[in-house]
Amino acid sequence: MFVGKYSNSIDGKFRLIVPSKFREELRGKCIMAKSLDKCLTIYTMEEWKKFVDKLDELPTSNPNSRRVRRHFHSSAAECDIDKQGRLTIPQELREYAGIEKDLITVGSNKVIEVWSREQWDAELNPDTGELLDASEAAEGLEIYGF
Repeated sequence: MFVGKYSNSIDGKFRLIVPSKFREELRGKCIMAKSLDKCLTIYTMEEWKKFVDKLDELPTSNPNSRRVRRHFHSSAAECDIDKQGRLTIPQELREYAGIEKDLITVGSNKVIEVWSREQWDAELNPDTGELLDASEAAEGLEIYGF
């Protein structure tokens, strides 16, 4: 399980240092892809397989299903984590997430999210500096049992 928030930056070779608490579960290899938000998602190989299997259940006759599948498959990159715990963020993914230097890495249970510092800050309430009100975001989620 991935939890916690970490501030970090990429180096001159566009490498992210994976927080040490996350490395063991990734076991040296992962899949990085675009998220639906303006961030990146890192999957263990096992979680990526589960996610892809769910995508494959979407009806191919539905144009939105095809678009969602394309969004994830076309952006996915298999990444190796080196002995220093670093992985290279591909250019297309850096551009999508707006990552230039500073970033935030967030454990989100089964996946890891990687945000540019600027995009993360845009998600914060300007008055409190906290993430936007979770209770407000949860409205309408009762259909999912939340």
